[in-house]
Amino acid sequence: MKRSELAFTLALIPLDLFALFSAGVAAYYSRFYPAFTSIRPVLFNLTLQQYLLIISSTMPIWLFVFATAGLYSIRRKPLAKELTRVVLATSASMATIFAVLFFSRTLFDSRFIALAAWVCAIVFVGLGRMILRGLERSLMKFGIGVHCVGVIGSSETARDLIRLFKTNPRLGFRVVEQTDTFSENTAKKFKQLLAKNVLDDVILADPEASKKTVLDLIAFTDEEHIGFRYSADLFAAAVGKSVFHMYAGIPIIEVQKTPLDGWGAIYKRLFDIVGSLFLITLTSPIMILTAIAIKLDSRGPVFFSKMDDASPSKRIGQGGKPFRYFKFRSMIPGTHTMRYKELSEKDSRKGSPLVKIQNDPRITQVGSFIRTFSIDELPEFFLVLKGDMSLVGPRPHLPEEVAKYKPEHKRVLTIKPGITGMAQISGRADLDFDEEVRLDTYYIEHWSPWFDFYILLKTPFVVIFRKGAY
Repeated sequence: MKRSELAFTLALIPLDLFALFSAGVAAYYSRFYPAFTSIRPVLFNLTLQQYLLIISSTMPIWLFVFATAGLYSIRRKPLAKELTRVVLATSASMATIFAVLFFSRTLFDSRFIALAAWVCAIVFVGLGRMILRGLERSLMKFGIGVHCVGVIGSSETARDLIRLFKTNPRLGFRVVEQTDTFSENTAKKFKQLLAKNVLDDVILADPEASKKTVLDLIAFTDEEHIGFRYSADLFAAAVGKSVFHMYAGIPIIEVQKTPLDGWGAIYKRLFDIVGSLFLITLTSPIMILTAIAIKLDSRGPVFFSKMDDASPSKRIGQGGKPFRYFKFRSMIPGTHTMRYKELSEKDSRKGSPLVKIQNDPRITQVGSFIRTFSIDELPEFFLVLKGDMSLVGPRPHLPEEVAKYKPEHKRVLTIKPGITGMAQISGRADLDFDEEVRLDTYYIEHWSPWFDFYILLKTPFVVIFRKGAY
């Protein structure tokens, strides 16, 4: 554990105390704001000194609830998850304080101040943590708090990690040594780096590494007291989150497929209905203009809804079931099958189930524009409203593409396909298929309402800056 990480974790406590005091003072003075006093005059005699005394006496409760909720964990969590915990912990703290006041038969003079303090506490504590997180990431650009790592592996995964760490110093990793395999010579190099205090962790980035290599590495890192991380292969990723149960002293592992079961599925469906209705209304002028532009640009229907043989266009949805699919037409009619024949040599994804034609001659002038900005996919909002798709999820693929999936790829069919998703905000067409599956599998296993919200917020920026678009 880096000293800077400990320092930033300790800094959370005074930062939260400052944020909570500031929230309390802001709530107190907001009650005397003319806009509120004109509606409901102030009738209580609660002085600021008395109020600050009450706030001070409740601080141990806030800190206890925050600590119980894991807000002072050394290990950093994704910002969306941390902010979710801030909301829940703040709400739980307020509920605890009111319970104490109720059972002690103490009445608080202003319900408005209490409500405003709750809202301000969420905002101030969350904002403080965002600022501290930003400061920590910024310092990593200058090498402060950076983990020096040795990467083992010569696979594409290893190269991707090394490239990612070099181009994103804010992630907090600097590669100081890279080797194909772990051997006695490698161990000697690592010990030399340890002697210079420039090695904190070892990352095994070889999904095909033998069991012996893994055990040797664990033993080495334990002996030298350094961190050990490893990248999982697709099989390991497909296993998902595991829960341990004990039956008569025998450990049994239950594989949890996705949080999108039960109430998660109900919430996501309600979110899709409300979100799609809103987005249909918002984008309807764009869709009308697009339809007119397509008709003026080339002959043929406005929508791509039928294949070259006039059969309905279909995509594969949840559970591997096909559904009727349509979007704005961006190509010359009757040229779909050319991707498998005349244009097969231009396929940039040979060896994977998907077909992607670069510099596709079938695309019309309007089609090129609407594809660049993903306008051709706007009609998919109606498929979300209908229930065939979701706003966020893996991309829907053609039946002939899904037929080429390997067994581990079919994990993405666990949930409904989405208009946007992890793959779309992480590289769009630039990613290889296995990386898409890995990202979509991560989404399936770690879904949360905040995760959906984050992906939806990031999507417009990816589309506008055309990251990974053909």
